Amino acid sequence: MTDADPAAPGPTDPASPTDAGIALVPHTHWDREWYEPHEVFRLRLVHVLDDVITRLEADPQFRFTLDGQTAAIEDYLQIRPEMRERVAVLVRGGQLAVGPWLILLDEFCCDGETIVRNLELGIDRAERLGGAMGVGYLPDMFGHTAQMPQILRGFGIEHAALWRGVPAAVTEHSFTWQSPDGSSVRTEYLFDGYGSALDLFALPDRLAELATAYREQTRPWYGQDPVLGMFGTDHMAPPPELMDRVRAHNAGADAPQIRVATLSEVVMSEVRHGAPLTGRPEVVAGELRSHARGNLLPGVFSIRTNLKAAMAEAELTLTQAERLDALYSAEDHRSFFDLAWYRVVESTAHDSITGCGVDETADQVAARLASAAQIGRAVSERVLDGLAADVPSDAYLLANTLPWARTVQTEVVVAGDDGGGSGGQVVGELDTALGDETMTSAELVSILRRIHGRELFGQQINGYTWGADSLHFTVGEVAEGPFDLATLTAEIEAAATADPEGRRHWQVVTTAQPRRRVILAAEVPPLGHVSIRAASGAGSMTTSGAEATTSPAQVRATPRSVTGDLVSAVVDADGTLTLTGTDGTTLTGVGRLVDEGDRGDSYNYGPLAHSPALETPTSVHTDVVAEGPVRAAIEVTRRYDLPLGVDPADRDRRLEKTEELAVRMLVEVRAGEPFVRLTLSAVNTVGDHRLRLHVPLGEQVDTSFGSGQFDVTRRGRTAEGGWGEYPLPTFPATGFVSAGNAHVLLAKLTEYEVVGGAAGDELALTLLRAVGMMSVNVHPLRDEPAGSEIPVPGAQYLGTEVSTRLAVLPRAGGWERAEVARWAEHFRHEPLVVRGHAAAGGALPAAAAGPELTGPAVLSSLRQVGDGGASVVEARLVSMSSAEQDVRLTAPDGAAWQVTDLRGRPSGVAPDAPLRAGEVRTLRA
Repeated sequence: MTDADPAAPGPTDPASPTDAGIALVPHTHWDREWYEPHEVFRLRLVHVLDDVITRLEADPQFRFTLDGQTAAIEDYLQIRPEMRERVAVLVRGGQLAVGPWLILLDEFCCDGETIVRNLELGIDRAERLGGAMGVGYLPDMFGHTAQMPQILRGFGIEHAALWRGVPAAVTEHSFTWQSPDGSSVRTEYLFDGYGSALDLFALPDRLAELATAYREQTRPWYGQDPVLGMFGTDHMAPPPELMDRVRAHNAGADAPQIRVATLSEVVMSEVRHGAPLTGRPEVVAGELRSHARGNLLPGVFSIRTNLKAAMAEAELTLTQAERLDALYSAEDHRSFFDLAWYRVVESTAHDSITGCGVDETADQVAARLASAAQIGRAVSERVLDGLAADVPSDAYLLANTLPWARTVQTEVVVAGDDGGGSGGQVVGELDTALGDETMTSAELVSILRRIHGRELFGQQINGYTWGADSLHFTVGEVAEGPFDLATLTAEIEAAATADPEGRRHWQVVTTAQPRRRVILAAEVPPLGHVSIRAASGAGSMTTSGAEATTSPAQVRATPRSVTGDLVSAVVDADGTLTLTGTDGTTLTGVGRLVDEGDRGDSYNYGPLAHSPALETPTSVHTDVVAEGPVRAAIEVTRRYDLPLGVDPADRDRRLEKTEELAVRMLVEVRAGEPFVRLTLSAVNTVGDHRLRLHVPLGEQVDTSFGSGQFDVTRRGRTAEGGWGEYPLPTFPATGFVSAGNAHVLLAKLTEYEVVGGAAGDELALTLLRAVGMMSVNVHPLRDEPAGSEIPVPGAQYLGTEVSTRLAVLPRAGGWERAEVARWAEHFRHEPLVVRGHAAAGGALPAAAAGPELTGPAVLSSLRQVGDGGASVVEARLVSMSSAEQDVRLTAPDGAAWQVTDLRGRPSGVAPDAPLRAGEVRTLRA
C-alpha cells in the first residue's frame, strides 16, 4: 500500500513534532445513505466535491480528507468521469486523502471476511488514484471489533483513528490497541468526535481566542503534542474562507499556530521522526464497546432483523461459491465475485446494514444484498452443474463446503417407492395429476408451445397415448426411453386437419410417475462431493458407487417430543422445551418468549415504565412434521394477545387494545447432531415492541462468549457507562453465543443479553424489535437524539414475516470442550445438491475430496486470487482456541502453502507453525 506524501508543503510544516499548536484536518463525514437514500446524498456529494477539488487545485496548501472511504470518490467519478485525472493529481500530491476503506462499515453487522474484502476493495481503488491513506480511520462506527488491529496490520496499516467505544481508562489522545493474537496498532483517540474543531471557527473575529482556549482545554489529553482538530461534519465542505482565515491567524504571534493537514499527515508524523507522540501509551486489548465518552447505539443490532438475515445469506452464499469455484471450476468467475462483494461491502455502511435509516435506504440495502446472493448462487449452480455432467439423472451430486468430512442430510425427489425404509426418510408424496383439460382439435396445437425438447410441466415426457377422444402424457423426473417431438407434432396437426370445424373435443391428461420427497443422509469428504441415489427397495441407498446400509432408526418424534441419538427435546405445557444433551446436561424452559413494549427508536431500545412484560400464551398447539428416522421435527404454535402499540397519550404504557400474534417454532433433531434446531417465524401484527427468546443456562454465570468477526469475545454482565446513554448489556453475536451450559448456534447477527431467571440465569435473544421512528428526541435511555425524528413505518414490520434460525446445544464444560465453533459452522453450512445430467441408471462417479482442516480452527475463505489470467488459491484460517495449537490445512492438488499477510505478501512464517490463539492466518498455493 502506498500513502500520499505526508511531507507535502502546507501553511507550516505538518511534520514538525515541536510545534505544539493545532493540526487542523478539514474533512467531511459522508454517510452514503441514511435519512435520505443513496442517490439523493450522491447529488449533494457531487456538488460538495466539485467545490473542494476546485479549491484544492487553486490553493496547494489546502488539504482535505475524504472520510477514509473510497466509495465517496467512486460515487463522484461515476457522475464526473472526466475528473479522474484531476483527482489523481491531488491524491498523488498529498492534498486529497482517500481510503483505505471502501465504505465506513459497522464492524459488528458483518462477518470478519467481509471486513477484509472492504479493505481489499478500498485500497485497490485508492491506489488506482495514487495511494490509500495509511490510517485505519473508523470515525463513527458503533463500537469496534476485537480483531480490527490484526486486520489493519494484515494490510500493512499500523495506525487507527476512532471515536466511539474507547474505555474510560484511556486518558491520553493515543493508545495501543491490541487484538487477541497480540497484533496492535497505534490509535489516535478522537475523544471529542470527528467534529472536534468546529467551534474554533464559529466566531469569525475570535479565532485566536478560541484557538488558545481550545489548546488549553485539551492539554490534559495532548500534553506538549500538537492538538488534532477534526474540522468537518456530516455532508459538508469547509467554508471557502478557511485558508485565508488560517493564514491571517498564523501571521499573529499570540495564539497557537494552526497547520492544515490530512489525517495521515498528522497521525503518521511520528513515524518519520522515530518517536511516539506520547511516552507510554495505554494498552487496550480486545473489542471497544464502552459507553464512557460516546453513544454506541446498540439497538441497531436488533432493528430490521430481516436485513441482518440478508447480509448473512449473501456472505455465506458467496464464500460457498468461492470455495466450489476455486476447487472445481476451470472458468474464471473473479469478476462476478468482485461485483458481488462490492454490493455486500457497500451495504455494510454504518447507516445501511444497521437499519437506522429511512425505509427507502433499507429497501435499497436489501436489493443489493439479494443481488450479491444471486451472483453467488449462479456461480455455485454452474460449478455444480459441471460436476453433475457425469452423474446419472436418477442420482444427485451432494457437495460439502466445509473442510472436514461430515454426515449431511438433503431432501430430494425420487421416483416410485425408492427411498423408503431406513435408506431414507419419506417426507411426502407428490401429486401425480399435473394436468386435466378439454380441448378442441384446433386447440391441440397449443400443447406444442408447452413442450421444450421433451420437458412438460417441469418433467420429462416418457410417453404418450391417443385414445378415441383423449391424449394422455406420462412424465417423470428422469427421461426414460425415446421421445420424438416431430412425430407428436405431425399427429397433432393431423388431428386438427381431420376436424377443420373444431367440433371434436379431446381430454388432455398429464400424469407424473409416482414421486416422493425423501431425506437422505450421506458422508461427504472435506470440501468435496459425493453422488447419491436412493436404491430400489427399503433399507439401502447408493453413494458414489458403493452400497451404503444405514443404521436402524436414530431419531423419532411424537406430538410432544423429538428424540435423537445425541439430544432430545420435550415440549412442556407452556410451549417451552426441556433439552437433554449427550452428557446428561438438561436445560428446562428453552424457547420461552417474552414480549415488552418499546418506546425507543432504530438506535436504542426504549423500555416502558408502566407496562410489564408479557410471556403467557393464550394457546399452545403441536404437530408432528417429520417422524424420523433421519430427521424428527414437530411444530409448536403459540398464540399471544399483544397490545397494538405504545399509547401516544402516555408513552410509558401500551395500548389496551390487543391483536393476536402467532409464533410458530419448528423443533428439529437430526441424526448425529448434538443440538436441537429451532426455526421461529411470525407475521408481525403489532407495533412498538421487542420479542425475545430465552434459553436457560443451567446455572448462574458471570460471563458470556459471543462469536463474530474472527473472534470469540468474552463479555461480562454489565457494560461501561458514563456519557449520554444507559449502557444496556446487550451484545452482538453472529456465529454463536455461549454461556453456562447452553450454546446457541446462530444463522445471522443476533442481539443477546444474559438476564436473571426464576431458576438461574438465561440468555435473552432478540427475535424482533419493531419501532416507528428513526430517532426520537426524548428517549428514556439516551440524553440526545441520534438523528432526526423521521417516521420509518417499515421498521415496524407490520404484516411482515420475520424468521430466525438457531440451534441450542446443551453441554457443560464451556464452548471449546463442546466444539461449538465447528458445530456452528456445520449448522450454517447446509450441503449443496444438484440432480445429475447423464443417462439414468449408470454407475455413480467416485467421490472427490478437497483440502482438509485439522485442529481447532475454522475456514473463513478459500478462493482464486490474482491479476489478469494468473491466479492462485488462497485460504484463510481463524483460530478457535484460547491457546496456541497445531492446525493444518492440506493444500489442493499436492501444492505447497505459503503464509502471507492479508494482501498476499509473504510473511516468512512457516505454514506448519502452530496457530496462535486468536490468529487469522492467510495461505496461498
